[in-house]
Amino acid sequence: MKDYVAFDLETTGLSLERDQIIEIGAVKVRDGKISGKYNCIIHPEIEVSDFIINLTGIDRNMLKKGISLKEGVEGFLEFSRNFPVLGHNVMFDYKFMKKAAASFKHNFEREGVDTLKVARKLLGELENKKLETLCAHYHYVNQAAHRAYDDALATAVVFEQMKKEFPEEKDIFMPRQLQYKVKKERPATAKQKKYLAQLIAYHAIVEKIDVDQMTQREASKKIDHIIFNYGVMKK
Repeated sequence: MKDYVAFDLETTGLSLERDQIIEIGAVKVRDGKISGKYNCIIHPEIEVSDFIINLTGIDRNMLKKGISLKEGVEGFLEFSRNFPVLGHNVMFDYKFMKKAAASFKHNFEREGVDTLKVARKLLGELENKKLETLCAHYHYVNQAAHRAYDDALATAVVFEQMKKEFPEEKDIFMPRQLQYKVKKERPATAKQKKYLAQLIAYHAIVEKIDVDQMTQREASKKIDHIIFNYGVMKK
């Protein structure tokens, strides 16, 4: 695989159902050389834990100034076009991105390569196959681990190094179709609708919100968003 887009996401957590993307980072590689980059911070609709803030170094002021998820996802889709993708434990990022893309009526069907799987097959002597371990093995200094763009760049670097170290292993470096089917969205439950309506009335929110047309995920996000910005209802 000579031409591809290496990408990485930072999220509020590990759950596809509850968590959200807060940063997208990607590098475009053509014939082994970087030809473009994409990076953005997403303004979240839910509170981000101190653990994630400390892990990533993305502070709350940066998040406050972030762009919308729709703008970030559509920008990435335009940047990556139909290129195959590369990632370290790529399915984690692929699932989040595919689900986000689907929420805005976009497809994200790609072939790809997982550097974690490649390292497990080719670098069995290493203590573990974490991205930081691969970077150390190839004497590459990742300037900002757990930031999306820097991790995407590091992933591309170690991929190119593995290709050089194992030139005879051509098949393992070839992209294959990534398989993940986004679950069909279910309509918001009666309990969600009632609670959301109560929150809207309690906080006197003037924003027009069509509760009846929401999915369970959208209702949950909206509830989290209102509580995050306005607080819970006090008895």
